[in-house]
Formats: sequence, C-alpha cells, structure tokens
Amino acid sequence: MYRSHNCGELRATNINEEVTLAGWVQKSRDKGFIVWVDLRDRYGITQLVFDEERTSKDMMRQAQNLGREFVIQVKGTVIERASKNPNIATGDIEILVTELNILNQAILPPFTIEDETDGGEELRMKYRYLDIRRNPVKENLIFRHKVTQEVRNYLSNEDFIEVETPYLIKSTPEGARDFVVPSRMNEGEFYALPQSPQTFKQLLMVGGMDKYFQIVKCFRDEDLRADRQPEFTQIDCEMAFIEQEDILNAFEGLTRHLLKEVNGVEVEKFPRILYDDAIRLYGNDKPDIRFGMEFGELNEVAQHKDFNVFNSAELVVGIAVPGGNSYTRKEIDKLTSWVKRPQVGALGMVYCRCNEDGTYKSSVDKFYDQEDLSKWAEATGANAGDLICVLSGDTSKVRAQLSALRMELAERLGLRKPNEFAPLWVMDFPLLEWDEETERYHAMHHPFTSPKPGQIELLKTDPGAVKANAYDLVLNGNEIGGGSIRIHDKETQSLMFDYLGFTEVEAKAQFGFLMDAFQYGAPPHGGLAFGLDRLVAILGGQETIRDFIAFPKNNSGRDVMIDAPAPIDDEQLKELSLKLNIKS
Repeated sequence: MYRSHNCGELRATNINEEVTLAGWVQKSRDKGFIVWVDLRDRYGITQLVFDEERTSKDMMRQAQNLGREFVIQVKGTVIERASKNPNIATGDIEILVTELNILNQAILPPFTIEDETDGGEELRMKYRYLDIRRNPVKENLIFRHKVTQEVRNYLSNEDFIEVETPYLIKSTPEGARDFVVPSRMNEGEFYALPQSPQTFKQLLMVGGMDKYFQIVKCFRDEDLRADRQPEFTQIDCEMAFIEQEDILNAFEGLTRHLLKEVNGVEVEKFPRILYDDAIRLYGNDKPDIRFGMEFGELNEVAQHKDFNVFNSAELVVGIAVPGGNSYTRKEIDKLTSWVKRPQVGALGMVYCRCNEDGTYKSSVDKFYDQEDLSKWAEATGANAGDLICVLSGDTSKVRAQLSALRMELAERLGLRKPNEFAPLWVMDFPLLEWDEETERYHAMHHPFTSPKPGQIELLKTDPGAVKANAYDLVLNGNEIGGGSIRIHDKETQSLMFDYLGFTEVEAKAQFGFLMDAFQYGAPPHGGLAFGLDRLVAILGGQETIRDFIAFPKNNSGRDVMIDAPAPIDDEQLKELSLKLNIKS
C-alpha cells in the first residue's frame, strides 16, 4: 500500500496517528537544521517536516536534495503544526517523517506548477500532463466529471437509454467537412468520422428506443475560429412520439437541474424569442439577456435629413449605453477605433450624449436638432446619463457589428457576470439559407429538420421564407444546445432533398438507408444536442472550452503534445492504396 491517506485528508483529529502518504513535491524550504516539504496529490497538500533532532543524517540529506515534482512516499506521525496555515484544509497539522522513499526523480519542469504559472498557453499545451497537476486545470476536469455525472443521472431517471453509435460511418453532407478514414480492407473506399450521430439517433427512434441519449465525440474538419476544437463532445438526445413542447420541457428540466445541483442556482424562467426578433433586437441568434442594450432601429428618425452617411444606409441602428455619458471624448474615440478594427468592420460610429438636464449633444449636431435626438433616445430606450452609439450600413453587416459592440461594452461595464445565468430559447429558425457560392439553398441545420406545420407548400413559392421546426437553447450569450423536430415520412424527406438540390440518385446514395428505414414505420420524433464543452465552461463561470478539455488541440488543429497530425510511412500508404500528391 503506497498510502494510508491522501494529501488533503488529515486533520487535527488525526494527531499522533502513524500514516503513509505519497505524492509530488510541490516545494521545499531548507533552514539547515529543519526542512519543510509540501507534498501534493489530487486531493490537496500536506506539509512534511524533517528535523535534525529527530531525523537521521541520511534522511536529512535526502530531504535537502528533493527537487520539485519528485515522486515520493513517506511514513511518519501526524503532529500539530506550530505555525498553522488557514489557507489549506490540512493547515493544522504536519507529518514528522520517519521514513522517506524516492519513487521517481524529476527534471525541472518547463513552467511552475502553481495556480498562477509562468507558462504560456502553447507551452502548457505541449506539457499538458504537467499542466493538469495545476489546481485550476485539475478542478476544471473534476467539474466536468461532476456535470457529466449529473447529466447521466438526470436523463437515466427520466427513462432515457444511453446507446453508443459508430464512429466509422459514411460521409454525409452536414455543413462542415468530414474527417475521412481510408479502409484497408475495402480498397479505394473511406469511412467518415461523424459530425454528429444524427442519422443513427433517428434510426434508434425507428427501432423503438423511444428516449435515447449519448455523451459522444463528434468531429468537424473546418477552419478553427477562436475557442473551437476539431473534436468536441455532445450530449446527444432524441425522443419519439413527441411535439416541440415536449422537447423544450424535457431539456429545460435538465438545464434547471444542472444549474441547481452544480451551481446552487434556481432558474425558473426560460424566455422564448423568435429568431427574427433575436436578430432585430440583438444582432445575433444567441443573445446574452443578462443585460439590456436592445437595438433601436433609427431609419424613420435619422434618415431623410442632410446626413448622407445615414441616408445611403440600408439600416441605421443604435444602442443606449447605461451611464455612458460619463465617457470622455478620448474614451469614445477609442470605441470608434474599436468598431473600425478589421475583426468588426464598421466604417465609423456616431454618438449622442443624453445629458442629465434632458438635452442632447451628438457628433452630428450639424444635421440633427434636439427634437430629432430625443427621438433617437426614445427608439433606443436611452435615459439621462446614457450614451447612444449608432452604426449604419448593410443590414446584416451592421447588426453583426453592433452586436459585437454591445458585447464589448457589456464586458467593460461588468454586466456579463459569470455567476448569473440567463437561459433563453431561440425559436423558428429559417429552414433554408442561400449560399452565394453554389447559388442554391442549403439546410440551415440539417436536411432532416421539418418545416413548421403548414409551411411545406411555401417551399414551392418562397423557400427562403419557410421556418424550421427548430430551436436553440442559449445560456449567457452562448448556444449550449440546438435541435429540431425531424421529418419522419419518406415523401416529405424526398421533397426536402429535391429543394436542397439532391438528385434522386444522390439522395439514394447518401441517405438511402434512412429513407428505407422510414418505410417501416418511423414515429414522429425530435431531439436536441447540447455542446458539453461549452455547457461545462459556462457552468464553471468561464467561456474558454479548452480549459475544460483534458488534451485540447491548438488553433491550427494540432496536438502539440503528441505532435499530431503526423505523416505515415510509405508502407502504410501502400496498404491503404493511397498516393500523396502534395504541392510544395
């Protein structure tokens, strides 16, 4: 037995007990006649003491030569600590060591294994096994475990059955590129890694499983934006014989349960907003509603003056910044520079101060009088002491730009509090979206999403106006889950493939197995998939998913720790019937 107790376990009630501990040397302090060593494992830190009056010379010499991250085992007696440390759970005691065994020596780590480390992100990713020893990373992984256990317990108690689905599947068009895997036994043919278990969970409903879930890895070979991973984890769920309301109630329940059990927060209301209203009021389909600053459209009150910037714009829109009138001209100029950055892309910003005396002062006073500006304030909900920020231009672009500004201002004003939680359902997404490159419609979610009841006929006359029976669950400005009611009959699914530009042959080749299954009696069904990485990060008070993944990839999709992806040798290529054609 390497240890009788862990390093976070012993208390004053254990004084005079003989114990055995094992762990890593966090640090040591050598005073010549006495050596203190902090011993660390997953559970905490216990202080060891080597005293020349009570410790042999050989053991003192060993203790003085212990380096950081040495793996050691000690035996000794629990004694009361003379100088107690209230910052750690074991701070009332220490171990007077009677036996020391060095289990493994360690070279000096490339960064300090402390809560506040001197290691940069790329360096810590390269030595992730060392980074995991640090409390913040360790606690994030333990937190993730707690969330997944609560998910499994809740769904199991609600009669969901966890079923594993295959990783080696057929390539299907679901929005992003597939990762493909060559088959040695089937020359010239390839598997694909699943972007989601979408078709399999539908087949499970055809199979009568009724309620399915799976905590599952998914894969997308796409260009990585900030905080995305090529492999990610979903809580994938599907239910049969349900309508949209059943889905929303089921997963409101799961979200409410997680917030209560993991965060100790009671959340009753899950407001609902239409997709079109989310775009109009917040500029995106995952609004953070922990604060206001809703958009006010100003076309009617800002155009048709002599200000051509607004007159030539498709949309003039603004937000009221609470207390923003206190901003200096220099601070406002910095905001203007911020929205003009390439990442945001605005050409400029107009502002209007709402003075405490009820008057207004804008950067375009030459074109607008006090009555005009009061209408700006009314449209944006601005009060005395606020600042109105106005952008203009192409409708879709300017909404995205103002959305970015809204989030930046909320961050600066401290309105995005990580311990506050505001869930929101976004409903009725467009079923289809137009792709300029291919000049045809694509499914906004996936080809199996059903249109809203009564809108199938619209596909023939106005495809872009058709709404999907789809919904996203948003938490604190992040999409944590999304799903839809599925098409469950062959005729409607065939019609959908037609409108998405699939020929009958292509549809049969890609999805024939699903269409065949529908002929044997598919029940009405639908579901939702949570992004587990994002959900855990938000519940943990953060938004960076990489901090909650044991071995993440970097922004280039590389695992710098194991140096993957990597070339394979010629013999493997030959076995797989592959030939490389790489342009230098």
